[in-house]
Amino acid sequence: MTPAPVEPGPAAPSRVRRLRIAQPRSLQSRQLWAASLGVIAFLALAGYALDRAFQSTAQSGMRERLHSYALAYAGSDFARDGSVIPPWDPPDSRFKRPGSGLYAQIVLAGGQWESDSAQGPRLPDGALLDPGRQVFEGPLPFTRISGAPGEVYRYGYGLAFSDEAGEREIPYTVYILEDTTALGRQVSAFRAALWWYLGGAGAVLLLLQMLVLRWSLRPLRDVIDELKRVQAGAAAGMSEAHPRELEPLTDSINAFIQSERENLERQRNTLADLAHSLKTPLAVLRSRLDADTGEAELRSEVDAQLRRMSDLVGYQLARAARSGHQLFAAPIEVEPQAEQIVVGLEKVYASKGVLCEFEIAPEARFHGETGDLQELLGNLLENAFKWAKSRVLLTIAEGPQVAGRRAGLLIVVEDDGPGIADDRIAYVLQRGVRGDERVQGHGIGLSIVQDILRSYRGQLRVGRSQELGGARFEAELPGGL
Repeated sequence: MTPAPVEPGPAAPSRVRRLRIAQPRSLQSRQLWAASLGVIAFLALAGYALDRAFQSTAQSGMRERLHSYALAYAGSDFARDGSVIPPWDPPDSRFKRPGSGLYAQIVLAGGQWESDSAQGPRLPDGALLDPGRQVFEGPLPFTRISGAPGEVYRYGYGLAFSDEAGEREIPYTVYILEDTTALGRQVSAFRAALWWYLGGAGAVLLLLQMLVLRWSLRPLRDVIDELKRVQAGAAAGMSEAHPRELEPLTDSINAFIQSERENLERQRNTLADLAHSLKTPLAVLRSRLDADTGEAELRSEVDAQLRRMSDLVGYQLARAARSGHQLFAAPIEVEPQAEQIVVGLEKVYASKGVLCEFEIAPEARFHGETGDLQELLGNLLENAFKWAKSRVLLTIAEGPQVAGRRAGLLIVVEDDGPGIADDRIAYVLQRGVRGDERVQGHGIGLSIVQDILRSYRGQLRVGRSQELGGARFEAELPGGL
């Protein structure tokens, strides 16, 4: 018999497991949790230590008390038959009350004596101790007068008395036993009070910790509020009223904001300069078209103006590329870049026989873009090679360093040429100005150097070289964040 086909039922809804990324706790909650765990752990350890100390103190006090009772019974008399004659008045009235919880035993070689309180309970047997020996034991099991099990602490003191003839010493041992109930009640009462006070102290400490955390994290909340104001356009940047620990953060944010604004301003200026530069060639072309110029002349004019416009676009793009730099860049070794540039310049000026000497600190690093470093070194060294007679000196060292920040960079280029008069330094540093019109060049190399240094918040100083006698160009880059 063929089984009937089973129709498939409705498909069970598939369960899609969504990965939920745990959101990181806030800094305040993390600190509060850590402080709470620390406080709880400390209070638990302190409570345990105090509890153990109280138990040890209570047991020590019980031992001293039982020892004093044992000394009272150590003065008991002994009959001729060796039986015990206890004190008429026991040291504590509980010794007379059966099952009171405080018991006395005197153990002899031939038997033992027990106080009235031991009538009924079944106490643990005690051994005969050597004279002078003392023991404190417990808790030991015993049976109360009601038949219920219990525990006692026991103190034993070994003694001896002389017989009537005084010929030998007869050893005996006094045992004092006390029920643990009283000690247990003391420990329980102490623990209840201890944990109550520790719990209250813990709650107060946690509350104080919460207030301290809110107070200590307030500067971070102020930074967040200022960032929101900057994002909303209500503030131009971060203020300087922040703790020292947050200054690197706020300084970095301000530097980033300033860098972005400068980049935007440079882009706007570059577009404006490019548009302004292209207006004249376009106007010339328009005038030639309107004047019905001949084809040959028009072709020549178009070719000339296109070359001019191409040069203008290339110059503006190169200028824009030189103007910007990454705010946080990996450090670059200076010596390989300088070596590459100097090798090329020595070939170009081989006819003059100019040689360049290096004094480069091994730890010197440039924090920026490689192109900016090449432009700096290239323009300064090319200017020195151009005016030098035979020697150029390149000195690179770390600049002044502020604690907690990276070191700056000091680049010094000197030559043995004629130098620059003091009254002509400002003139030579202008864009498009050459120190000597007879020397080939465009007069923008030092302007490019100043633009790059300005973008890195550095400065250029020009003077006379004390060692070579020519010009001295000193470019200083400040330390970073």
